[in-house]
Amino acid sequence: MKKVKYLITAVPGIFLVLFFVASAGCRNKGTATLKETPTSGNIRIAADESFEPIIEAEIDTFTALYNYAKITPIYQPENELIAFFLNDSVKTIASSWIPTDEQRQVLLDLQTVVRSTVVAYDAIALVLHKSNADSLLTYENVKNIFTGTVTDWKQINPASRLGQINIVFDNVRSGNIRYFRELFDLPDELSSNFYAVKSNPEVISYVSQSPGAIGIVSVNWISDEDDPLTFKMLNQIKVAAVSQPYLDRSSYFLPLQGHIYDKSYPFVREVYMHSRESFSGLGSGFVSFVAGEKGQRIILKSGLVPATMPIRIIQTKNE
Repeated sequence: MKKVKYLITAVPGIFLVLFFVASAGCRNKGTATLKETPTSGNIRIAADESFEPIIEAEIDTFTALYNYAKITPIYQPENELIAFFLNDSVKTIASSWIPTDEQRQVLLDLQTVVRSTVVAYDAIALVLHKSNADSLLTYENVKNIFTGTVTDWKQINPASRLGQINIVFDNVRSGNIRYFRELFDLPDELSSNFYAVKSNPEVISYVSQSPGAIGIVSVNWISDEDDPLTFKMLNQIKVAAVSQPYLDRSSYFLPLQGHIYDKSYPFVREVYMHSRESFSGLGSGFVSFVAGEKGQRIILKSGLVPATMPIRIIQTKNE
């Protein structure tokens, strides 16, 4: 059997990112300087906890390049993140959330414009205990598990001895569970076999100790194989491959870059950066950096798919 592996590489020489730094023009016993520019200042931003690894990597690189920039990240579940942003507690956030028309109108009534930029494509991975032999799931299998039609592994594989299927996710207010609520039209009150912990790493830990569990995590936490934390997590669990909905059930796809890019893996979502700055400040500069060439290369290296960088897929075959 031939194994197909997809690699994504960047097409060089496409991007030119320009940051314009304003300087004060008036003098009063010395030169006055602006407190904040696109590459200097001191701000807080907020991000969905699911995207912590990539946001940390972007901040580290940005602040290494721009010594007068200090960005303090706050990581929160999605619902808390949205409230934080709408209440003007932070000017810039990273999330898979898209403001509704009603939310945008409320902000417009306050003379606030939200600028949204897609910076990456992420996937939600389904992780299993290492002993689970049923790591190939059809889209219908997953839908039936989430909607409660399938509650025991024997309904997937009559030979299985794993018993009840428990679904574990990071937080009741997270974007991960919201994704499946909307996709499968789940009720507000989830069934008793759904369990919430506190973070994506805790989901991995729970599944590693629970043979019958299915965990929901952002692939961002397990996609960078050069990261020691990712390597440790991947050694604790296995990742399920899933078929496309209503199509050929003999083909199953892992949440790898190539399968995220062409959406053959079915659970793909956008990663947005939203800014409500009324001027070109440090938050806007950071968003421009993440969406620019250097920031997109960081996303590429992390195992996610860049949103604004032209890429090509190289298919390699191992006999």
